[in-house]
Amino acid sequence: MSHQGSHIWYKGLCENEINRELFRHFIRRQEVTDCWRREDGKWVVKSDPFIDDWSEEDYGILVDCLRNTVTTGGFVQGAFCGGYLKGFVSVEAELFGGENRYLDLSSIHVSEDMRGRGIGGTLFAMAREWAGKKGAGKLYISAHSAVESQAFYKAMGCVEAKVYNREHTEKEPYDCQLECGVSRS
Repeated sequence: MSHQGSHIWYKGLCENEINRELFRHFIRRQEVTDCWRREDGKWVVKSDPFIDDWSEEDYGILVDCLRNTVTTGGFVQGAFCGGYLKGFVSVEAELFGGENRYLDLSSIHVSEDMRGRGIGGTLFAMAREWAGKKGAGKLYISAHSAVESQAFYKAMGCVEAKVYNREHTEKEPYDCQLECGVSRS
């Protein structure tokens, strides 16, 4: 399914479309100043300045992961502008979390040069809709703890996850574990 408008269009990605070249004009860079951290059972903002970016190795891992998502029945949607990928979201196909019926929103990123234009919100809404059609009750997000990233997720209606996914917390101990109800149709 493809949606056009405002020079930005959205398209589901197939396995053979996902390669390093797809990301040639994608800018992951994020300058982080403050992050959310859990201390004594409470969330606090701490100064933790760094620049988050992807190496060539990271892009290789990303390509493999997104291809795997597609081949295992998951959802990968891209946002394009000027013919170039400028945002993407992925949701894994396997339900987990018992009665919470989570589907894992495994990635959502918008190129640095296109942030603030509603692309992330549109991609998130598409992921919620897809998850609802697949029988999920909620999306599960192991989310970057940067204040700006968390503000986005809060604006999308995310809250702290009722049940933490141990695999995610072990892999990314500083991520915030979130959940968001899905759009049922």
